[in-house]
Amino acid sequence: MIRVAVVDDEQLVRSGLRMILGTAPDIEVVADCGGGEALDTVGRAAPDVVLLDIRMPDTDGLTVLRHLRTAADPPAVAMLTTFAVDEYLAAALRAGAAGFLLKDTDPEQLVRAVRTLAEGGSVLDPGVTRAVIGGYLAAEAETTAAEAVRALTPREREVLALLGEGLANPQIAERMGLAPSTVKDHVRAVLGKLGGLNRVQAAILADRAGLVAARRPEGEQ
Repeated sequence: MIRVAVVDDEQLVRSGLRMILGTAPDIEVVADCGGGEALDTVGRAAPDVVLLDIRMPDTDGLTVLRHLRTAADPPAVAMLTTFAVDEYLAAALRAGAAGFLLKDTDPEQLVRAVRTLAEGGSVLDPGVTRAVIGGYLAAEAETTAAEAVRALTPREREVLALLGEGLANPQIAERMGLAPSTVKDHVRAVLGKLGGLNRVQAAILADRAGLVAARRPEGEQ
């Protein structure tokens, strides 16, 4: 079972997410709480995935995220936001968020996102992707996406393109016909060559460099 914790200041949002995720046979919501109780609650529940509101009145999501990322075995954390454009998105990315989801995400997409996060992948809701790309890469001044990608081998660029699709290592291994251990080595090399980025940052870089669009079938947006 994939263990999930939901942290949001609105009880209605927490109940809705719990109900949606509860329909999946392989997902269990083991805890839900507001921001003030987040660290204690998540620490006790030991979830695999945390869905974390980015804006909360008592304790903001960025503070909770930074604390969670210091754990010895931190959960994958996806930030929940109401707005497609949010000035906190880039900061959450730098703090180690594994993805971004709108609170009105389609139920089936939400379930798929949790499974992807549990497998080590990243999730970027189409509604917030462009805002994240602009907010993060505009601030990452010196090296352009194209220059960074040119330093990669053709195989590493293929791996980066698949990271751009949000795939986890086992999914990349299946797509490329490689052993998971080989993919793990490739991913480590790619992230290192890109300056120690995390998977979500690499996914954004792949999108900006045009690698993700290049893999889409002709005519697909």
